[in-house]
Amino acid sequence: MSHANNLLSQAKDLLKQMTIEARSVDDKNLKDECMRVVRVAKGNHANLVDDVKAVQSEVDRQSLLMGGRDIESGGSSSRNNSAARQHLLNTSNTLHSQNSTLENARRVMADTEEVALEITEELSRNRETIESAHSRVRGVSSLTNRARRVLVSMQRREVQQKMVLYGIGGVMFVALLFLLGFF
Repeated sequence: MSHANNLLSQAKDLLKQMTIEARSVDDKNLKDECMRVVRVAKGNHANLVDDVKAVQSEVDRQSLLMGGRDIESGGSSSRNNSAARQHLLNTSNTLHSQNSTLENARRVMADTEEVALEITEELSRNRETIESAHSRVRGVSSLTNRARRVLVSMQRREVQQKMVLYGIGGVMFVALLFLLGFF
């Protein structure tokens, strides 16, 4: 059993390394694929941990029951011992179920933390994208304002030039009439 526990501990360390490596991948598609593989591996690891705990519990239960049969040949104290062993087994089962509940809660908490970190990273990337888009919008807005000012200036010049042209035309017409009136 200690060998199985050692192997599970090594697998847990490898899963942590896999998670770190998967988070450090820059390509989004590859990162998503790596994180999916890590989640599957974590699920398999959790199932193996549960299986090892169940086997360990069964081995402990059998050893307690075997010890009770060897002693039961002795009269009233053997009944007390049997009752004490049964009480010990019940207490042991309760403790195992509570430990299992706590371990499941720890796993859920670790998964929640992992998801929160991924969401935080995604929000950070989204914020950078939004800030970049916002700066581009500001740049386009300032260019639009400049273009509007240039157009207004061009329209003013056009009106001024038309007025000057009409004024010169009017002066020339009056001068022509004046010249025709003298001759």
